[in-house]
Amino acid sequence: MTKPADAFDDAVQIASYADRAPQMVPAYRDVHRMASVLMAESAPSDARVLVLGAGGGLETKAFAETHPGWTFDAVDPAAAMLELATKTLGPLASRVRMHHGYIDDAPTGPFAAATSLLTLHFLELDQRVHTAAEVRRRLAPGAPFVVMHLSIPARDEAERELWMRRHAAYLVCSGIEADAAEQARTAIASQVPVLTPEQDRAILEDAGFSEVTEFFSAFTFRGWVGYA
Repeated sequence: MTKPADAFDDAVQIASYADRAPQMVPAYRDVHRMASVLMAESAPSDARVLVLGAGGGLETKAFAETHPGWTFDAVDPAAAMLELATKTLGPLASRVRMHHGYIDDAPTGPFAAATSLLTLHFLELDQRVHTAAEVRRRLAPGAPFVVMHLSIPARDEAERELWMRRHAAYLVCSGIEADAAEQARTAIASQVPVLTPEQDRAILEDAGFSEVTEFFSAFTFRGWVGYA
């Protein structure tokens, strides 16, 4: 999420993920509900949904509980996080096929909808471009792709630094220790290739998604939906 990708193989981080994620991301569970609404606008009652970056299983569980006829292909590069997803899903895991890897390891579809929540910010620009294009290729015509991740306005370094200080302050207000919040801020600045909202939107549009619309904005996080 807001930690370097290899942290998702750390046993301590994994054990605390379900509790920490809602603390670190504004309206965390609300985003799951919003994504579900956006997908359901066009996805049928028996939709097959691609969940990219599905480790932990929290969003897949939310989607599965809301839409009992949907099935899912969940993809994540961290095997330990996929194991956590299976535990989180419980009996709902019977409707989810787990895939260890990246977008190239996902089935070819076609899918009625796709999501990538809190994952694309870990990818360098060329990887994001490739990922968006490959998701688009796996979707049925008109199918929605819902994304949400770190995306920071930055006309200059001073503005970016201001938003990062705000991010750290938000973490403290959410109950995270000040030292841990500062560590998170430093890790994002040095290890997470966060883009600007303009760049993030352009990636979706260049991949062939139409009607790209921002549906979520909260401090350092942005969310968009686009259609194949």
